[in-house]
Amino acid sequence: MAAQMAVNSGASLWGPLKELWETVEGAVWRKQAESVHLLDLQLKKHKPHFLKLFQNPPKSSEQREKVRKASTEGIAIQGQQGSRLLPEQLLSEAFILSDLFDLGELAALELLLAGEHQQPHFPGLTRGLVAVLLYWDGKRCIANSLRTLIQSRHGKTFTLDLSGELVYLTTRFTDELMAEGLTKRILTLVSDISVTGEFERLQKERGLGNEKHRKEVGDLIKECRQSLADCLFAWACQSPLSKDNTLALIGHLETVTPEADGSLDSVNLALVMALLYCLDVSFLEQATEDREDLLQALPLLTERDYVSAVHTRLVEGQSWKLPGLQALVRLTWALSLRALSQLPHGSALVEYTEADEALADQALLGGVFLFVTEGILGCEGFTQEEFYTRRLHTLITDFLALMPMKVKQLRNRADEDARLVHMALQMGSEPPASLRKDLEHLMILVGEFYSKDPFNLELALDFWCPSESLQHTSLMGSYMSVAIQRPPHKQVVLSKFVRQMGDLLPPTLYIPYLRMLKGLANGAQCSHYCFSLLKTNGAPHGEQGAVSGSVVSWEHFFHSLMLYHENLRRDVPSSHATQYRTAPLRGITQRELDGLTSFLQLLTTIITWSENARLALCEHPQWTPVVVMLGLLQCSVPPVLKGDILLTLAAFAKSPEIAASLWQSLEYTQILQTVRAPGQRQVAGIEVELNEIESGCEEYPMTRAFCQLISSLIESALPVNLGAGTRAPGFQPYLSFLRDAVFLCFPTRAYRRPAEKWEVAEGVLEVFHKLLRDYEPTPSDFLPEAVEVGGETVASHKPPGHSLMFHLLNDSPTLALCLSLLQEGVRMLDTYAPFPGKKQLESAVLHCLCLLELALQKQALFMDLLRESQASLLVSPLEQLLQGVSSHTRKADHITNIARYLYHSSTNPEAAFQSAKILRRIARYPNIQNRLVGDFTHDQAVSEKLMAGFVECLDNEEAEEGLENIEGVDVDKSVARIRHETQVHILNLLITSLELPGPNLALYLLGYNIKKAVSSTNLQDPGVLGCPRSCLHAILSLLQRGSEKRSGPEITQEAPHLAELCYQVIYQLCACSETSGPTMRYLRTSQDFLFSHLQHLPFVAPGNEIASLTQMSWLMKTAAIELRLTSLNRQRSHTQRLLNLLLNDQPHTQHTADSEFGMEEDTKSVSGFLHFDTVSKVRRKLLSVLDAINFSQEVPELLQLDFFERAQIEQVITNCEHVNEQGHTVSNVKLLHRVLVAEVNALQGMAAIGQRPMLMEEVNSILQQVVERNRVRRSLSAKRHALQSWRSVVETILTACPADLIPPDQRQLIIRDLLLDLHDKVLAEDTAVELMPVVAGAVFTLTAHLSQSVLSEQQQGAGLEGGFASIANSALHLILRKLLDFILCTGGGFQRLRAHLYGSLLYYLQIAQKPEEPDTLQTGGSSMWSRLMAPEDGYSQLQRESLAIIESYGTTLMEVVCRDACDGHEIGRMLALAVLDRILSIDRQSAWLLFVCNSGYLRVLVESLRQDDGALQTLLCPQPPLLKPLYIYESKMALLTRVAKSAQGAVELLRCGLVAQLVECQVFHMLPESDSHRVFGQRERSAFIPSPLERYRQILLPTLRLLQVILTSTSTHHQQGAAQVLQWLIVHADTIQSILRGQDMSLGALQELSLLTGIISKTALPGTLEMGDINSTALLEFQGHVGRFQRQCLSLLGRLAGAERVRLLKQAEESITPGDPADRREELEVAMQQICANIMEYCQTLLLQSSSDAQFSICLFSPTAIEPAARDPTRPDLSVPSAPYSRVPSLGLVLYLLKSSAQDFFKYHDSHRQSLSKLDSLEQLSPEELKELCQAIVTGAGVVEKLPSVQRSQLAKRRLVQLINNRAKLMALCSYIIETCLFVLWRHLEYYLLYCTPTDPKDSLLPGYKAASGGRALGLAHVSQQDLEQLQSDVGGSFGEAVQRKLLEVESLYSKGRSRYTFIQALTRRIRGLVRQTKT
Repeated sequence: MAAQMAVNSGASLWGPLKELWETVEGAVWRKQAESVHLLDLQLKKHKPHFLKLFQNPPKSSEQREKVRKASTEGIAIQGQQGSRLLPEQLLSEAFILSDLFDLGELAALELLLAGEHQQPHFPGLTRGLVAVLLYWDGKRCIANSLRTLIQSRHGKTFTLDLSGELVYLTTRFTDELMAEGLTKRILTLVSDISVTGEFERLQKERGLGNEKHRKEVGDLIKECRQSLADCLFAWACQSPLSKDNTLALIGHLETVTPEADGSLDSVNLALVMALLYCLDVSFLEQATEDREDLLQALPLLTERDYVSAVHTRLVEGQSWKLPGLQALVRLTWALSLRALSQLPHGSALVEYTEADEALADQALLGGVFLFVTEGILGCEGFTQEEFYTRRLHTLITDFLALMPMKVKQLRNRADEDARLVHMALQMGSEPPASLRKDLEHLMILVGEFYSKDPFNLELALDFWCPSESLQHTSLMGSYMSVAIQRPPHKQVVLSKFVRQMGDLLPPTLYIPYLRMLKGLANGAQCSHYCFSLLKTNGAPHGEQGAVSGSVVSWEHFFHSLMLYHENLRRDVPSSHATQYRTAPLRGITQRELDGLTSFLQLLTTIITWSENARLALCEHPQWTPVVVMLGLLQCSVPPVLKGDILLTLAAFAKSPEIAASLWQSLEYTQILQTVRAPGQRQVAGIEVELNEIESGCEEYPMTRAFCQLISSLIESALPVNLGAGTRAPGFQPYLSFLRDAVFLCFPTRAYRRPAEKWEVAEGVLEVFHKLLRDYEPTPSDFLPEAVEVGGETVASHKPPGHSLMFHLLNDSPTLALCLSLLQEGVRMLDTYAPFPGKKQLESAVLHCLCLLELALQKQALFMDLLRESQASLLVSPLEQLLQGVSSHTRKADHITNIARYLYHSSTNPEAAFQSAKILRRIARYPNIQNRLVGDFTHDQAVSEKLMAGFVECLDNEEAEEGLENIEGVDVDKSVARIRHETQVHILNLLITSLELPGPNLALYLLGYNIKKAVSSTNLQDPGVLGCPRSCLHAILSLLQRGSEKRSGPEITQEAPHLAELCYQVIYQLCACSETSGPTMRYLRTSQDFLFSHLQHLPFVAPGNEIASLTQMSWLMKTAAIELRLTSLNRQRSHTQRLLNLLLNDQPHTQHTADSEFGMEEDTKSVSGFLHFDTVSKVRRKLLSVLDAINFSQEVPELLQLDFFERAQIEQVITNCEHVNEQGHTVSNVKLLHRVLVAEVNALQGMAAIGQRPMLMEEVNSILQQVVERNRVRRSLSAKRHALQSWRSVVETILTACPADLIPPDQRQLIIRDLLLDLHDKVLAEDTAVELMPVVAGAVFTLTAHLSQSVLSEQQQGAGLEGGFASIANSALHLILRKLLDFILCTGGGFQRLRAHLYGSLLYYLQIAQKPEEPDTLQTGGSSMWSRLMAPEDGYSQLQRESLAIIESYGTTLMEVVCRDACDGHEIGRMLALAVLDRILSIDRQSAWLLFVCNSGYLRVLVESLRQDDGALQTLLCPQPPLLKPLYIYESKMALLTRVAKSAQGAVELLRCGLVAQLVECQVFHMLPESDSHRVFGQRERSAFIPSPLERYRQILLPTLRLLQVILTSTSTHHQQGAAQVLQWLIVHADTIQSILRGQDMSLGALQELSLLTGIISKTALPGTLEMGDINSTALLEFQGHVGRFQRQCLSLLGRLAGAERVRLLKQAEESITPGDPADRREELEVAMQQICANIMEYCQTLLLQSSSDAQFSICLFSPTAIEPAARDPTRPDLSVPSAPYSRVPSLGLVLYLLKSSAQDFFKYHDSHRQSLSKLDSLEQLSPEELKELCQAIVTGAGVVEKLPSVQRSQLAKRRLVQLINNRAKLMALCSYIIETCLFVLWRHLEYYLLYCTPTDPKDSLLPGYKAASGGRALGLAHVSQQDLEQLQSDVGGSFGEAVQRKLLEVESLYSKGRSRYTFIQALTRRIRGLVRQTKT
C-alpha cells in the first residue's frame, strides 16, 4: 500500500493528463511520426479516466490520516528518495481543496505540490489558486483529448487525412467508450457543471484570485463544457448515435432554456447540432464510394424501432421549455422523413413518412424560422464551426426543395395578409393581431444566414441558377454546340423560389425580400448573379416603363431615388444654417426610410463584392447614382439614411476610377465645407450635423460612415490638387475636421449606445493610420510653397501624413489623446470583463499603437529632412515625448502602458505585437534604457506584470513561424504568425539592449541583479528562493523543448529563425564579461544546456539552411567559451565531457534520454573511446558539423533585360543597398520596387502604354533576381559565420583545453581527420571563394598544432618505429599534398589567404626538422665511414619524402612562392621568403636554388635592397613609423644568407651585385648615438618598439652575417668576394671604426664586434688589396684603412683580453635585466670569446701572409711579456707602461689570453660534464633543480609552478641541451684561441729571440709595405738587447711547467678527439725550446 500512497509531484489529476493531451494532439493534429505507438500506450493507461469521465478519486480516511501525518512523519514522493516533511499550512490547504472538489486527499495534496512547482508560470497567484487552475486544466485536457479522438474517427461528414492505423485505433477505442455509456455521462456533466455554480463554490473557499485568475478559471470551465458537447457533435457528424443515446439527447434538449437575448449558448448549440446531424440523411445525395456502407450504418434506414421511438417522442411528447427549439427539431424530422420517403428503402417506413406534412405545420406554428434566426444565428459560437453552417444550409434548402407546396402556402397566406393590412390602412383601423409572418421570417432567416460567410463557402450559390443570358461565349469558348450541362434539380427549385418571390411582391414583404437578396448576394459570384437579376427585372427604357417594371429592379430603385432627390431639393432654403432645426416639410415616412435603407444595404453588398457592378452602375447615363446620393446628402434627411448613403459611396470608392471623380464631387458639393463664402457667419455641412443633430440625438451614424468613406477613398486615390482653384489644394480641411471635430472631441461627447464611442474612435484612427502608413517624407514637404487662389496668394497645404507626423512629434492634444486612449485601453483590458464596444476599443488601441510605431519608424528621416531644409518647425523625438508625464496619473508611465499590452498577448496578439515593435525601436537609445529600467521597476506590482507579459509572449505555444516573407509583401498574417513575430521582436529587443551599457532593459528582463553588480547575480530556476520566471527561463524552455528526444530541440525545426535569436541571446550573455559568470554557471549546473544541445548537432532544417547554420554558429561560439572557462577554472570533468561529445568516433552504446550521465562516463579520458580494434567508427561530431556547411553556393544568373539598361539597373540596385540588422549588405526590395515602378509610370506616349505589361513583368523579374541575390549574400554570410564558429571551437580545443585530456596520439589523429576533411571540402570544384580565408586560417592553426604535437611526442618518446610519431607518414604526405593543392588553387589573387597557407607549410616542414641534440664531444670515436653508412633516421626520411612531394609540383609551385616573395602584402612576402628559405635549406639537389637564380627572382630580391634603403633610413628616427620594412628586410637577408650558404649561391649573389647594392645603401652610415646615457629611460620605453640603436643593429647584423657567410662559402673564389667585402668595409669605414672604438659592451655591441672582427679577419689583408685592380692613389688610401682596422682590432684585443676584461664582463652582465632569459649571459660569453678568437685568427693570418718564415715576418706585438693582470687595476698610478711600446700591445697580452683561455676551458669543461650527467639522470633531479632549469626559459612569477610535470621535464631537458651545446661551443673557441695564441707567441719569440737585431733601425716589416705601415706604425723603432733578455726571462717565468701541463691537458681532453695532429704539444715544445736556449 505504501507504494501506492507515494505522492506524484506532477499531480495525477494534471501532469499525466497534460501528457495525454500532448500525445493526442501530436498524433492527430501534428501528425508526428512514431506517434501511433505512443498514443496506443497512453490510451491504455488512461482508459479509466475516459470511462469515468471527470470523476475524481474518492476520499478515504486512510488517505486523510496519511496526509495529516505528513508534517510529522513525512510522506514519500515519487522519484525522490526518502520521505519529505510537509508544512502544516500546506496540509490544511490540501484538506480545503479536497472538500472543495470532493476529491481524494492525496490527489488534493498532489495538486498543491504541482501548484507550488508551477507557481512561477502564474505570477501573483498562490499555490492554492494555481492548484485550482491545474485541476480544471486537467479536466480540459481529458475533454479535449476525447473530442480530438472522436473527430479522428472515420465517418460520413469529414476526414482528417490520417493513417488507417491511427483511425482504426481511435475508432475502436471510442466505440468501446460509447458502449460504456459515454453519451449519458457527457449529458449529465454538461447539465451539472456550470460556471456560476463552480464560482460560488470557489468563492466560499476563497478559491478565486484576481480578475485574470477568474477569467482563466471561467474560460477553462467553459472550454470543458464546450469540448464535452463538441464530443457528441463530432460523433453525430461522423456516425449517428444509437436509439437510446438519441432519445437521451432529445431528453436533454427538452429542458434547455435560452440566454437573456433569446439565443442558445454555444454548448447547447453543439448539442442541438448533434441532434440535427443524427437526423440527417442529406449526405446520401452525394454519390461517394462508401455510400452503401453509410446506408447500412444509418439507423434511420436499418432500425425500424429507432424511427418509431424518435417519431413518437417528437410527435406526442410534451411541450419543451423552448418551443422554437422543439419546432426546429420537428421540422428537421419532417424533412428527414420526406427525404426518406423518396429513397427506395423508405417504403417500409410509410406509416411515419406520411406524417411529415403535419410535423412541418407544427414546426411552422412553433415559429421555427424566427427561432433559428434569433436562437441559433444569434449565438456567438455559430460562426466558428463550418459544419454548423453546412447543416443549417442543408436544412433551409431542403425545406424549400422538398416541400414546395408548403412554400406556396406560405406565399398565398402572405398575399392574403398583405391585402388585410392594406384594407386596414385604407379604413384607418388597426391591422388584425393574428397575422402570421412565416414567409417574412423565412426570408429574413435566409438573408441573415447567408450574409455571414466566415469560411468563404459561398453556399448561397445554390440559389442562383446560371441562366442562358450569363452563358458568355467567352466562358463557353467554342463549345456552344455542346448541350449546356443542366444544373441539379434542387438548384433549379431554389433559383425559381428567388425569382417567384420577387414577382408581384406585396408591400409587407418588400423589405424582407430585399434583406434576403442582400444575404444571397454575399460573395463574388453571388453578387454578380444578383446584379443581373435586378437588371433583368427592370422594364425596357421609356417613361411608361417605370410603372410596368418590377419593384425590385435597378430601374425602380434609382428612379425612386431621383424622385426623392427632386422632391427634397426644393425644400432646401438659403445657405444659412437655420434649416437644420426646422422639421422637414415633405419628409420621408418611416416605412419609406426602412425601404431605402434596405435598398442601400443591398446595393452596398453587391458593389462591395463586384467590381463590374460598381462600374456599370456608376457609368449608367440615366441613373447617375453617385450624383443623386451626394445630392440627397445635402437635403434634409435623417442622419441614419445619410449614414447609409455614405457607406454606399464608400463601397463605390473601392474602384480607383470612381474614387478620383468622387473626390471632386465631394469637394464640389461641400458635404464637408472646405470653402467659406464671404460673409458667412457659421459653418455648414457635416460639421453642423455632427455638432448639432448627431450630438443632440447622442447617435453618430453619419460621422462613422463619413470616416469609412474617407478611409475607402484614401485607400483608392488621394488627389494632390483636391479643391484647386477655390482654396489651397490638398486634403488638409478633411484632416482638420477629422482631427479637431471628430477625434479630439470623441471622449467628451455623449453616447446613447456606449459601444458607439469606440466605434467613432476606431473609424477616425483607421484613417490616420492609413494616411501615416502611406506617407514617405520627401524634401519638398519641408519647403514653403504658395499657391494663388482667387487673386490672393496663400500657403499651400502639406501632405496629410506630414501634418500627422508633426502632431505626433510634438506635445500636441493628438498625441496626448492617443496616449490617454492607450492608458484607458489597458485599464479596461485589465478588468478582464466584457463591456460594450470592447472589440472596437481594441481596434482603436491597435491603430494608436500603429501610429506611434510608424512615427518612430519615419521620424529619423523626417527630422533629417527638416534639419536640412532649415524650416522653422520645432519637433521632438517621439521616444523623448513618450517619457513625458501623463496628465491623468501624474506619472511618466506612457512607455509602461505600452509595455503592459504584452500582458494581454493571449487575448490581443496584434496589440502585443505592435507594443513589442515600439519597445524595440525605443530600446535603441542608451539614454532611454536607463530611464526605462527605472520606470519598469519602481512599482513592484507593475514590474511583476511587465515581466510576466514579456515572459508570456515568449512562452506562447500557439506561435508559428510561417514562410519567410522575403518579398517584403505583407501577407495576411495569421494570429500564430503574429505571435511568432512578437517573440522575434522581444528577442531582438534583448539583443539590442545587451549591446548597450547596463543597467539595461535586457538585464532586468533576463533576471539579472540590476541593483548591485550584475556579475554578483545568482541565477536560479524559477520559484527557487523567490526567483520569478524571467525571459531567460522562457528562452531556455523554448530551446530545451524536445532536446531530450532523439530528434533534438523542436524549435530548430519548427521556428528556425526564432531558435537562431534564442541561441544568439544565450551567446551574448556568455560572451559579455559581466553576465558571463552567472550565466555559464546556471547553464552548466541547472540546465546542462550546452551538452544537451551539442549532442544534437548538426541541426538540419530542410529549406532553412541559413537559419540552421546561424543556430549552430551561436551554439558553437558558446561552446568555445565554455571550453575555455572550464579549462581555466580546472573543471576537468566538464571539459572532458564536452570533448568526448565533440571528438568521440566510437558509436555511442545507448542514447541517453536524460542528460545526467553517471560519473564513470565523466572520468573516461578521450583515449578511452579511441581503440583501434573497434569494428565501426562513427563520424566525429566536429566533422559532421563541418559536413553540414555546404561550401558551394549557387549564384543567380545575370539579368536578361529587354527594356532596361543593365548597367543602369545594376547602379540602381547598388543605390538601394543598405546594411540590415544582422550586418549583411542587402538590397531594399521595397525601395527598388518603388524606384522601378516610378520609372515605368514616367514613360509617356502610346507605345509605353502598350508595353506596360511587359515592362512590369521585367520589373518583376529584376525584383526576383534581387531577392535571390539577397538570399545568396545571407547564405554566404551564414556559412562564413558557421565556419568561423567551428574554427573557434577547434582552436579552443587545441589551445585552451588541458593537453593531457587528449593524448598526443589521439590529438594527431583528430587533427589529421580535421585537416583532410577541410581540404577535401575546400578543394572541391564549386567552393565559394568567400569561405577560403576562414578555411586557410583553420588549416594554419591545425598544422601548427600538428607540428607541436608531433614534436612534443618526439621529445617524450624520441622517434617511434614504423612511422613518424603516431600519425603515419602516409597521412603526413597526404596533408602536404592537399596543402600544396590549396596553395595552387588560390591562383593569382588571395595573397593574404596564401600567407596562412605558407605559415602552415612552414609548420609542416618543421615536423621533419631534427631537434637540437647535446654535443657530448664523443663523436671522434665513430669513423667517417660508419657515419656515412648509418641507417637514415625518421627525420631525414620524412624530409626527403616531403621534398620529393614538393619537387613533384615542379615550377608552378616555385613560381607562386617566388612571386609572393617579391611582391604584395608584407606578411605574405615575409612568409613566402621564409618558405623559400626553409625549402632551400632541405633541397640537397638545389633544384629550387637553380630556379631562383635562373628565373631572375634572385636578382629582383638583391636589387630590391636599394629600394629598402630609404624605408630603413626612416626607421632610425627616434619615433619610427611602422616597423614593417625592418621585418621584410630581415626576412630577405635571412633568405639571401641561406642562398649564400652554398658556394653556387654565393657566387650567384656576387654576380648579381649583392655587395655593390649593399655598398650603395646609405642606412649603414646612420649609426645612432649610443644609448648608454639613457639606460634608465630605455626600460620605460614600450618593450615592443626597440630603441634606435637596437633598430640599427637589427639592420646591420643581418648584413654582417650575410657577408660573413659569403666569405666562408666563396673559398675558391675567395679573393673576389673578399675584395668586394673589403670595399664595403672601406666605404663604411667611419661607422666601422666607431663601432670598433665603442665603449658600449652590451650584448648587442659584442655581437656586432664578433661579426665585424670575423669579416675583418678575412678581408683586411694585404693580399686582398692586390686582387682588386685599383689605381695607386686609391691603393694608398685603402692601405691606410686596412692599417687602421689592424690597429683597432689589436687595441680591441687589448681591451677584451687584457686588464679590462673583468670590468667589461661585469659591465656587460649589468646590462642584462632580471626579466631576460638566462641564455643572454651565455651569449655574452660566446660573443667575447668569439671576438678574441677572430682577432687572434686575424693576427695569425697577417703573420702568415707577411711571410712563411719568422725571419721576414712582421711583428704585431711588442717584446714585453708583462701580463696585464700583473698591474693592479685598482691603482692606476702603478700601471704606467714603458713609453716606447705604449701604442703597441705586448706579447704579455697574448700570454695572458692564453692562460685565461685555458682556465676558462676547464671551467666550461666541468660545467659541460655536470650538465651531461644531469641530462642522463633527468628523472632523478630534485624539484628545485627542475624549477631552476625551467625558470631559465620561462620568465614570469609563478608560471613554472602551474606547468604540468611532463612539460616541466621537457623544458628542463631543453635547457640542459642548450647549456651543453653552449659549453661545447665555448670549449671549441677556447681551444682555438689557445692554438692561435701559441702560434702567435711562437712566431714572435722566434723573431725576437732568433732574428731581431737590438736597436736596429731596420724596419721590421717587409719591403713592399714601407709606405703603408712601416715600423713607426707599430712603434717598434728601437728594441734594446735588455728588452729582449727581459722578454726571454719573463716568458720563461710565465710559461712555466704548470701552464704547459694545463695546455697539454686541454689537448688531451679536447683536441685529440677532433684531430690526429698534436698542434698544441708541438708549439709548446718549440716555445719551451726558444725560451731555454741562449741567443747565439
